[in-house]
Amino acid sequence: MKAVWVTKSFLDYRIPIFEELSRLLDGRFSLIFNADYVPDRCCRKVARALGPGARGLRGERAWTWGPQRGFANKGLRIPYQPGLVRTIMKEKPDVLITDGFFQWTYAALWLRATRGIPHVMCYEKTAHTERNAQWYRTAYRKLAVRWIDVICCNGRLCGEYVRSLGFPPDRITYGHMAADVDGLQRNAAAVTDEQASRLTAQLDLKGVVFLFVGRLIPLKGIRELLVAWQQLDVEPAGQPATLLLVGDGPQKEELQRYCDEHKIAHVRFAGAADYDALAVYYRCADAFVMPTLEDNWSLVVPEAMACGLPILCSRYNGCWPELVTAANGWVFDPLAPSEVAKVLREACLAQTRLAQMGEISKKIVSTHTAVHAARAICESAKLACRRVGHGFLPSALPDAPVDSGGSRSGRAWRENAYHHC
Repeated sequence: MKAVWVTKSFLDYRIPIFEELSRLLDGRFSLIFNADYVPDRCCRKVARALGPGARGLRGERAWTWGPQRGFANKGLRIPYQPGLVRTIMKEKPDVLITDGFFQWTYAALWLRATRGIPHVMCYEKTAHTERNAQWYRTAYRKLAVRWIDVICCNGRLCGEYVRSLGFPPDRITYGHMAADVDGLQRNAAAVTDEQASRLTAQLDLKGVVFLFVGRLIPLKGIRELLVAWQQLDVEPAGQPATLLLVGDGPQKEELQRYCDEHKIAHVRFAGAADYDALAVYYRCADAFVMPTLEDNWSLVVPEAMACGLPILCSRYNGCWPELVTAANGWVFDPLAPSEVAKVLREACLAQTRLAQMGEISKKIVSTHTAVHAARAICESAKLACRRVGHGFLPSALPDAPVDSGGSRSGRAWRENAYHHC
């Protein structure tokens, strides 16, 4: 089976999945992406990982309306990449893989409709992130599913939304989303005590250190977190706790002014950090907090888990049903300051148990690795090929991972795929 993944963009965490897919398919895997949009560091990494299988295109044109960043469905973007369909066909794909309904997925939809090439979509949206979707977006998605054979969801909340579009449950699979768990664990293990102590002293980190990593934008809920931080006891565990914010963005100055005006203590703005330099911050933290108001599946959550941190996670983050339990963290509503302050206080009082909870985080995230994700995508491709009637199926692949409910709801499609093979 020759698989071709068509995507406008990707970041570092996807590269190990691409590499594992290429290995599973004996090199019969290609990635087509927008080389003008993907960061240079990722272009270099994927070129090393896939060699000639990585094909970056340039010169995309797009019609845009409204803001292109921030909360979902506030803007619209209709792209056109010259030569995209031609480039795909040169790869002679047996199955196409895409990310979501928009961006470069139009090419795969066209080839599925006109050439019958099986199409697998890796999808992330949830009912919450799509709560403000315009009627025409929903109508387009309900029409587009006619030319999608399998949708591989990141988790339970995503699967529920896909079913609401009328997509058949027996063609929904799970497990394509994964952080670079192995890479982060290696980086964290390489951080020395001296490096950690130096950063702790430099930033004056005291007490229980709560870490946030991400862009400083309204969507991430940092303002709401600071409101709750005001309500936290000064010394909930006998010593001051510290909120460490790693990242940059257009809201940074506003957040700093808010802290100054309201005399909010023990908040540290560390600024932006390169992806490969994050491990030392994880090493210096005691717990990770993600107060997002809207996210499909925050990759920083499994990244923090891979580094052994317990998690305080917003219920508006699509990953919480799979990744956060009472054994390794807390789930909260970031729009309820008293509730957020309560879980922050509970985490401080649980200081002696945080390391143990972090070990449970590592165990949970060990089933959400690049290897697991690549296998889930391969299984999805097999199902898509079977549905279209192609016989290009890889042999000797392990079983698909269990679904988000803990059962192998994909058993029927998996057995059918092997039967066809």
